[in-house]
Amino acid sequence: MSHPVPISRLAREVALLISRAFDRFQEEFRAITRRAPQRFAERSWRGLQADRAERLDVYDETLGRVVPEVENVLGEHVQSRLAWIGAKSAYSALIHQRDDWEIAETFFNSVTRRIFTTVGVDAEIEFVHTDYESPPTRPRHPPFASYEGNDDLSEMLGGILRDFPLLPDSPSRRQASEAAAEKLEPRLRQYGGTAGVECIDMLQTVFYRGEYAFLVGRVHTVGGLLPLVLCFRHPPEGVALDEVLTATNDVSLLFSFARNYFQVDVDRPYDLVRFIKSIIPRKPTAEIYISLGYNKHGKTELYRHALRHLARSSDKYQLAAGQRGMVMTVFTMPSYPVVFKIIKDRFDYPKECTRQDVIDRYRMVFKHDRAGRLIDAQEYKYLVLDRDRFDDDLVEELLNVASRAVCVRGDKVVIKHCYAERRVVPLDVYLRQVGKAAARAAVVDYGQTIKDLALTNIFPGDLLLKNFGVTRQKRVVFYDYDEICLLTDCNFRSLPEASDYQQEMSAEPWFAVGRDDVFPEEFQYFLGLPAPLRSLFEEHHNELFTVDFWRNLKRRIEAGEIFHVVPYYSCNVAAPH
Repeated sequence: MSHPVPISRLAREVALLISRAFDRFQEEFRAITRRAPQRFAERSWRGLQADRAERLDVYDETLGRVVPEVENVLGEHVQSRLAWIGAKSAYSALIHQRDDWEIAETFFNSVTRRIFTTVGVDAEIEFVHTDYESPPTRPRHPPFASYEGNDDLSEMLGGILRDFPLLPDSPSRRQASEAAAEKLEPRLRQYGGTAGVECIDMLQTVFYRGEYAFLVGRVHTVGGLLPLVLCFRHPPEGVALDEVLTATNDVSLLFSFARNYFQVDVDRPYDLVRFIKSIIPRKPTAEIYISLGYNKHGKTELYRHALRHLARSSDKYQLAAGQRGMVMTVFTMPSYPVVFKIIKDRFDYPKECTRQDVIDRYRMVFKHDRAGRLIDAQEYKYLVLDRDRFDDDLVEELLNVASRAVCVRGDKVVIKHCYAERRVVPLDVYLRQVGKAAARAAVVDYGQTIKDLALTNIFPGDLLLKNFGVTRQKRVVFYDYDEICLLTDCNFRSLPEASDYQQEMSAEPWFAVGRDDVFPEEFQYFLGLPAPLRSLFEEHHNELFTVDFWRNLKRRIEAGEIFHVVPYYSCNVAAPH
């Protein structure tokens, strides 16, 4: 005769199952990450692309294996809050000696949300706030190495490069250190010169992304703290120093929410994040975690930060600035730099995509090379927000256009599905607000954005100004993904010549147009730029209106060429491989 298993024992078994699953996730995640040095050394760019896509799937695949195991152990108790309260407590005890405890907490939350489909959050069965306000473990070794100041800056940098395996021999290291010193010295003059360098701290792990490898550090000077990033490329001629970044904005752009995640192997993410935060203090902690590949924990940090902001603010959510979207409705809070995008129940004419099409395109952007031009979106389900923090017009709008995804329950607004993105100023709004010089710079960068996306095999679909935005660093990005597609899926055509006056003056196409047909000659009529800015755009980017530009690029991509967009704001040239 069998006896019922005590709930406490089931809770411990579940905690152990989830802990072991998290071990598997980290092992697989880091095993893929550790391929990066060899990929970089061999110039295996397609291998790096495949690794990037594979690593993004590891989290969900691990959850897909452990959730049925948990359900099997709990049986009829799978929805027992008592069992899950016990499991959370036991799990917290299991991870308290881990160096990645914060990532482990988020992993537990992911399991509970898959099983409960929780509306809102439940602090008793989720780590809504971390159990450890300070690290539960001490680092076994610091994440960085310190190098004492030296009047000979080149020699000092050479000592740093000797500790990393990027450059193969002494001559290449000497050449790189001399080049780095030449770039760094003018910047140091603002901080007391070379003699004012007290020490340099360098993270002991290399950051890889695309064709580039980065050494990340900071310079302690008598005049203050200075970021230091040594950027290396690996062209066919061999690894070489490409750039030295010492400006906070430049380093912030390197860790941008519009860039792909780094391949960087780290034992203790918390310490790495704190170091990076010390050199780019305005960068949200959530975005730093995301940039390291821990996007799920980045979502956790973003949510926790939002809770803290709500507690100390009083303004209300309201519709975002700019033209209303045909596919998404967007709201934000004036004091908080994030927008929430919800898919509408019905799309405005002439949009023909479906709800699933939109979700699939957001997923495509998540896995694709974003080239610093596509905003990373974090997907949330069953958010619960206080009704009194919503503008009345916003509630009316949400219920009117997105009732499938939004409902009001008493004093709460429940959002069943949405995407959260960093807020940017819509380009059409920005051009009306700024002066002539800023507007001209934005228009030129708008064209470069289209080119950068094209180089990574992305065609935005809709080139209207309202679908692009301007970041805090005055960089143009694209954020409207309902018509985005692979450039190689497009059929670029020339407009047929009209055979008579009636055809020429027709308001509708008098020739057959396929779903994937694109007519570059027509782009100029949809930009919506005033005459002076339109002339400027044509001066810099007139080739975008030609079929030859698009067909040639499509042909090269189909032939296997890979383009790497330079990740520095002042350089927008991409090199083919």
